[in-house]
Amino acid sequence: MNLRFIHSLAILLVPFAAGVPRAHAEDWPAFLGKNRNGKSAEASLIEAFPAGGPSVRWRVAGGVGMSAVVVQGEIAVTSWNADGKQWLVALDASTGKIRWKSPMGPAYKNPMGDGPRATPTIAGNQVIGYSGEGILTVVELATGKELWRKDLMQELSAKPSEYGMSCSPLVIDDRVVVQVGAEDAMVVALAISDGRLLWKSGAGHAGYSSPVLMDIAGSKQVVSFGGTALVGIEPDTGKVLWSYPFETDYGCNTASPVWIDGGVFISSGENHGAVLLDIKKQGGTYSVSERWKSLDSKSVMRNEWQTSILLDDHLYGFDNVGAAGPVSHFSCIEAKTGKPVWQKSRFGKGNVVYADGKFWITTIEGELVIARADSKGMQELSRVELLEKNRQALTIANGYGYLRDDKDVLCIGLKK
Repeated sequence: MNLRFIHSLAILLVPFAAGVPRAHAEDWPAFLGKNRNGKSAEASLIEAFPAGGPSVRWRVAGGVGMSAVVVQGEIAVTSWNADGKQWLVALDASTGKIRWKSPMGPAYKNPMGDGPRATPTIAGNQVIGYSGEGILTVVELATGKELWRKDLMQELSAKPSEYGMSCSPLVIDDRVVVQVGAEDAMVVALAISDGRLLWKSGAGHAGYSSPVLMDIAGSKQVVSFGGTALVGIEPDTGKVLWSYPFETDYGCNTASPVWIDGGVFISSGENHGAVLLDIKKQGGTYSVSERWKSLDSKSVMRNEWQTSILLDDHLYGFDNVGAAGPVSHFSCIEAKTGKPVWQKSRFGKGNVVYADGKFWITTIEGELVIARADSKGMQELSRVELLEKNRQALTIANGYGYLRDDKDVLCIGLKK
């Protein structure tokens, strides 16, 4: 038999060796995942934790900060305060060993918690970090070598948000987009190659949300939720296409906007509430209308800092009661109407992502909860305490889960 044929046949049969199909694996290179919506395409993940607890791949000492972990291939990246500085830190995804550390700026201090807030973004062979005081830094993914940095607050005469700059950088092709909050630049885009300012857009408070690239009214738009308004921006020019005022106490718009049926959902805590907007284009003009809104203390959804998950025409998320109060429900509403469907009362504060037909919920107390939920209700499958108090969402990448607090970074096995 022809040896070249045998070799080719062997290559074709490798994925089906032992009759076991290969599980789909996916990186998590940015805040809330590849598509910035909190959902992963990973499959064949566990239904519940083993009796002896999760399979810990590694646990390593970290530092103080609110950044989540992002993963591309064999590199996991986060940021923290340590030794008087804010650092971008790359860990080996297999072992947890530090590959490199790159300084972003002086250690960030804030009465609402120390350390950098924004989650870094991995784009190709580069990592983009945003420090608590607003320094944007780009480094090489492989080595941590700094390529450029910009103190955006100084260069654009902006004042940092009271609780720290929290926008996780959005990379679109050759540019990086962040919220700044200058009088003439709520949002800016810089060339990822050298930091050149490409455009500045909007005006006013930066808020604490992270922008998302969405398909709105037939075109790609940067949808940015600032401290006083939601805006749609043309990615190439920075032109504001439309805006919608949404002011909250202290500019605390923190959850990212969510695309729903061609419209945009936004939600805020501090008893503010939620709205689903329709954006239409007639000629060269955009119009914004409210498909539904639910505001004030009786709102159906008040996301304090957590971005809700859209699944099968329903939204699942944390509804916080009061002005940053201690009571939070886990709720399900009809996405297109805002009609309440069910509520898990007093579930507690946390964060949520979705993968393999399950919700992966991290509680502020350091637990990880696996649950199934649909329009009929919620079933908790498993719960385990992993870390101390934290606000980060779980990162799911290539069959593993990554989570951190102010002391440790943890990697656990999630594959069946």
